[in-house]
Amino acid sequence: MALSHKLMMRQTQSLVMTPQLMQSIRLLQMNHLELTKFVEEEMEKNPLLERVDAEPPSRENLLSDRAEASQSEADSVPVDWIQDGKAVNAESIAETFDAPLDNVFPDDTGSQEHLAPDLTAQWKSAPGNSGGHDGEGFDLDDFAASSKTLRDHVREQISMTFADPVERLVAWELADCLDENGYVILDLADITIKLGITKEVVESVLLRLQGFEPSGIFGRDLAECLAIQLRAKNRFDPAMQILLNNLKLLAARDFVQLRRICGVDQADLTDMFAEIKALDPKPGTAFASGMVDAIVPDVTVRAAPDGSWIVELNPAALPKVLVNQNYYKRVVAGAQKAEDKEFMSECLQTANWLARSLDQRARTILKVAEEIVRRQDGFLMHGVSHLRPFNLKMIAEAIKMHESTVSRVTTNKYMLTPRGVFELRYFFTQSIADTEGGDSHSSESVRHTIRKLIEAEKIDNVLSDDQIVEVLKASGVELARRTVAKYRESMNIQSSVQRRREKRAMGEAVH
Repeated sequence: MALSHKLMMRQTQSLVMTPQLMQSIRLLQMNHLELTKFVEEEMEKNPLLERVDAEPPSRENLLSDRAEASQSEADSVPVDWIQDGKAVNAESIAETFDAPLDNVFPDDTGSQEHLAPDLTAQWKSAPGNSGGHDGEGFDLDDFAASSKTLRDHVREQISMTFADPVERLVAWELADCLDENGYVILDLADITIKLGITKEVVESVLLRLQGFEPSGIFGRDLAECLAIQLRAKNRFDPAMQILLNNLKLLAARDFVQLRRICGVDQADLTDMFAEIKALDPKPGTAFASGMVDAIVPDVTVRAAPDGSWIVELNPAALPKVLVNQNYYKRVVAGAQKAEDKEFMSECLQTANWLARSLDQRARTILKVAEEIVRRQDGFLMHGVSHLRPFNLKMIAEAIKMHESTVSRVTTNKYMLTPRGVFELRYFFTQSIADTEGGDSHSSESVRHTIRKLIEAEKIDNVLSDDQIVEVLKASGVELARRTVAKYRESMNIQSSVQRRREKRAMGEAVH
């Protein structure tokens, strides 16, 4: 068969991801902070975008308020203060001294009306005021104290404690080796080699550093950190030292072995255990300077008078922009170069796209939130035990959108409900079939049931994982033992052996 070249026409359909379409998809996945930052960046680049803020008062309202204030001032008598039951003002003072008020108090004009502009001019937030002799506003943030780090706090104590230059140099070197928890993360031998000093000098300096505040810093491990705090409380005895040397047994709640090793009875061991629990295993975290962003809910849910639920978007989490068409027309009409007109046309197209994308994003979030509230009505009324299982596909089919779109909408979005603030992803849980053919159970509600069962345990009736399986099976939930163990570990709940040991130890200490 001979090969030959020929021209053919073929009509096909394909999905082309334009840059604007890709950006619209990214907008769906952005949280409140990311979206705010993106809008601010677009506003800096695009002169046609304007942020929608609170609606200013109308001119009619301003004129009405001004007229009412003027009438009130005309009807009232200016009174500065009350003395002996009589009104005292500038005119009464002038009559008393037989002279105008500005002659009696040369530095005082006698009128509060002239003082207000001078005082408010100092504040940057006062509209229409320059705020200073240099023309710049006065900002309280300029005077706010910066957060002190752990190293700053330690260096201040080093300067007041060590007078010898060599010891101070060693102390600074050790301070630089502190991690965020307050532990020394460097081998002391490395410092002796680096500074060319003896190990005894380093250990002597370290011992003095371990007396700094907060108590527990400069420990080389958890046991030493706890020992420093116990020494400061004069509670570090030989039995406590042995207990700190066997923290693994303490974590396993092996109180029988610990009693034998420490040579104490159950009551003393329980007291020692309570003292250790009251200590701070990470004393350096008190100086952590990381910023914690407050969660801003994207959707709010509240009960309606008729028993239904009102789902609303949170305006604080949804930035709104407007496209200034008038400014575009004026600039294009006065533009002399084709490049300027082309630039403004691109700005107009981008601004219109952003406004439409933000509006579509808000509508999509509201659709998804309304469907979630409709399906989780029992959770809103009765709590976690009535949480229903469902997945992204069920929501996508209900609102007639693609499953990937619902996945992006529910990422990093939060809902404020009468039961607290929850991420939208929280409501999507796995389904566990009912053994009696009833409605399926949510995995989150099953976790909640397991937690309640363990919290209600008695000293003589600690439930094992197998027993929890039987209790759940009686209520219509059939789970494997390894699944119960996985749920228990995800909630940081100890095994039945460890819980039994701890409850018995606590019970014997009480009696």
